[in-house]
Amino acid sequence: MSFQIVFAVPLECQSCVDSISHVLNGLSGITSYDIDLEDNLVTTTGTTPPSTIIKAIQNTGKDAIIRGTGQPNSAAVCILESFDPKDMKTPVKGLARIVLVSPKDIYVDLTISGLGKGVYYPSIRSCGNLSEGAKSTGPLFHELAPVDVMEAPVTINSLGAANSENDVVSSAASTIGTPSFSGQAFLHAPLSINDLIGRSVVISSSKGEVVDDSLCGVIARSAGVWENNKQVCSCSGKSVWEERVDARERGVDQ
Repeated sequence: MSFQIVFAVPLECQSCVDSISHVLNGLSGITSYDIDLEDNLVTTTGTTPPSTIIKAIQNTGKDAIIRGTGQPNSAAVCILESFDPKDMKTPVKGLARIVLVSPKDIYVDLTISGLGKGVYYPSIRSCGNLSEGAKSTGPLFHELAPVDVMEAPVTINSLGAANSENDVVSSAASTIGTPSFSGQAFLHAPLSINDLIGRSVVISSSKGEVVDDSLCGVIARSAGVWENNKQVCSCSGKSVWEERVDARERGVDQ
């Protein structure tokens, strides 16, 4: 089932439009798209995960920020953090974007990074209490399919473009001398957005268990298509691109 996504993309000329068109034409699952040069917006319709589209746009040398997904009240987001003391400087390890495609069908676009190589087990927990990290998120609400974390992450340069695949170790990992790997999955669940708001997502290295180093985050509602057209934050006075830099410094890259 298809859904719409709106991205903010810094477009300067027709050449930028042509570059974006070329990569979108090459993505499986996109049924249509619109590129608005004047307003710096790209709108896609289809079943392609948002993270896949962002990576494709970044590979052109441009950045992309999601401005809305799906219909009103049909999208949610969860920032995944580590509460392990060793990760205090770089706690953010992933992001889950959730979109409703029918009354009882959601897809979870999950991206995790900065972890050891292996299989990880995502689940939705009953509550959003993070006072003790993942340990306080309550009993299992819904189990999601496992995710392979096997890929060395590709770093993003100041232009928002992917660097060489040879650059396989993040700056945080290189500091401590530990390999850092990433994984991405597009997961289905027979749930609604209203079932999820205020609950939590947990990523565990142990099947069926919440362990001390599990990642976790609270699920919050996010904007639908055309519900968020701000260019400057009224709280900070920063543009969306300045906020993007701040988010990257915290480990949120999408």
